[in-house]
Amino acid sequence: MSSGQKTVSLFLSLICALLILILGLYLGWPVWAWGSAIVVLLAAWSTISVVTARARRRDPFPPGTLPELPAPPVVERRELHVTRVPLPSKLPDYDFLFSARVRWCPVDPMSGDQLINPGALAVEAVLARARAVTTVLAPFRSSLVQHELNGALGVMAPDRDSHVQAMALDVVLALSDEDQSRLDRLAAIRKDEAVWEHQRRYEQNKRKYLGDDVLTSTGSAVVWWLAKNDDHLEKTVQDIGLLARLSSAANNTEVDEPFRYLVPEAFPPEPVEHPLPEPEMPVFENRVPDAADVFANFFRRVGFHPGEDEGALVADQVAMAIASRDAVAAEEIRRRFGQAAPPYTNGANPTSVGDDGDV
Repeated sequence: MSSGQKTVSLFLSLICALLILILGLYLGWPVWAWGSAIVVLLAAWSTISVVTARARRRDPFPPGTLPELPAPPVVERRELHVTRVPLPSKLPDYDFLFSARVRWCPVDPMSGDQLINPGALAVEAVLARARAVTTVLAPFRSSLVQHELNGALGVMAPDRDSHVQAMALDVVLALSDEDQSRLDRLAAIRKDEAVWEHQRRYEQNKRKYLGDDVLTSTGSAVVWWLAKNDDHLEKTVQDIGLLARLSSAANNTEVDEPFRYLVPEAFPPEPVEHPLPEPEMPVFENRVPDAADVFANFFRRVGFHPGEDEGALVADQVAMAIASRDAVAAEEIRRRFGQAAPPYTNGANPTSVGDDGDV
């Protein structure tokens, strides 16, 4: 039995003896009762000794038998704050702004830190770990990257030379207001472009469907229209002409021959050409036409009308031109077709003026 256990047993025995003594004096026990009390006290002391021995056998290293180990040294943890440190993202020129509380402790607590700056090593280690995460991620989801950094930097890890162990708390990751505005505009443009691309493909598919299937011929157009208006058969029949024109326009061809009668305005009847009447030749009764008669026939063919200034001017110039050769003919032309000449017609006597004023 160890000294500690013996002290405990003796202390318990003394307490029991004192209790029995106080109880006997208070109750006024006789002599034989005191003897019984002493026997009970000895039996209790023996029982305590046996129980203690059994406990010692069950515990091979009872309290007090192991050497006292020195207490582990208290590791002093220190903290630094970093604010809005730029970290690269997957997109060039779009940097994350990193803020956090850097907590660090030395790897060897017993070594001095006079020759190193442990705070700087801790910050550098945390930023290197953060940079490895942000470099491969796009800046469009900075809040999601922030939670990922909180998990990646929430474990103590040594720096590259194992001088300190560092971690980051309360990580905040954001973008500058200008970069966030640019990214928002780019996102809106990408959404609009995606919608426009879908619309363009939809229109292309629709044009291909109409051009390569529906409007390849008038018959296919009629079948397509009938499928869309299966409960309006009469309307489909009435629209065959319109569908024929639509099909021909889609294929840059004329309306098919069997359906041309339904599009009369597209095929108007060819105009009938009537020959122009030959100008009537003047009738000369039993005489040879002179120069004035031939000149009158010329006026009719050219289209001069009686009383026109242009015709009179031509007549005067012709008369002046032939006056040296045939003064009589020149005078007759001037008289009949000049400025003061009466209207000329195909009269029976072209050399004189009749009662009705014809030549």
